[in-house]
Amino acid sequence: MNNGALLDQAVGELFSREITPGVLADAERDGWSQPLWSAISEMGLPGVGLPEEHGGQGGSVADSLAVLRIAGWHALPLPLAETGLLGGWLLSSSGLPIPATPLTTVAQRDGDDLSWDGATVTGVLRGVPWARHCSHVVALVDGAVVQLSRDELTVTAATNLAGEPRDTIVCDHVTPVAWAAAGVGVDLESLRLRGALTRVCLMAGAIERVLDVTVRHTDERRQFGKPIARFQAVQAHLVHIAQQAAIASMAADVAAREYARGHAAFEVWAAKTMCGEAARIATRAAHQAHGAMGMTQEYVLHHLTRRLWSWTREYEDIGWARRIGDVVIERGADGLYPLITAGSGPRL
Repeated sequence: MNNGALLDQAVGELFSREITPGVLADAERDGWSQPLWSAISEMGLPGVGLPEEHGGQGGSVADSLAVLRIAGWHALPLPLAETGLLGGWLLSSSGLPIPATPLTTVAQRDGDDLSWDGATVTGVLRGVPWARHCSHVVALVDGAVVQLSRDELTVTAATNLAGEPRDTIVCDHVTPVAWAAAGVGVDLESLRLRGALTRVCLMAGAIERVLDVTVRHTDERRQFGKPIARFQAVQAHLVHIAQQAAIASMAADVAAREYARGHAAFEVWAAKTMCGEAARIATRAAHQAHGAMGMTQEYVLHHLTRRLWSWTREYEDIGWARRIGDVVIERGADGLYPLITAGSGPRL
């Protein structure tokens, strides 16, 4: 068994043990689970894929994306992606140390207004994941990476459909605790692309779990003396979910592989679009197969499907589908197959 497989096994065992239905319910009620954060921090998961000299745990981007895939399977209710792959990456790529505390990361969206005058940060940001519970907010603004103390910000609580914190923060001439010029290859487009890739991996894991719990439920639930999985209508739902799980898994695999090789814009754009459609189809079929059972508080399905609906809308760019089409048209008919099979490689 290689190191990657050992890591996946250890992470899966940790999440299986720690993320119970009660923990998920408590985290949604409170917006946070300190015992769960302590458990994943003790294992070093937020630092996977980040350089040790800046406070990370080492390893590759592929390792950290694999951890996120498992986190999606278990509906992890914590900012693992924001702390490591996003915030930790922004800091370490710009030569700044990574604090050993939960971080959240800002990728400015339409309607956000953030400015940096070289000394202080001013503006309003919406939908910031877990801002009220994180020690620092890491932002990329006007070519600089800035680390802001939560205590210096005005935070208004809000949540997404899954009950995860997505807060509004107001910066009023806030002096960063640390800042640096953005490192090579660090810009708003690359941050959004990396953020989209985190959601692709989370979604792929969650859709695979949706398939697993639906198959188990339909095998165990009996009607007219036989499992409902043997009824043709239910089998159709299972087929639809299995198809979408395979599509999402393939899209995540290709996007992660190409991202490790290069910029991979085409693959990430395509994967995020495909996972969004897969989530729509799979969640509808899963709830139809479960009936009312799917929304029972003690049952895991709704924790997965509500996250899928929320993640579909995060790091989403409605222009990506058009850009995919533009790239395909530019490459021409003879370039389509090599584009799909060989990868986009350099920045598009």
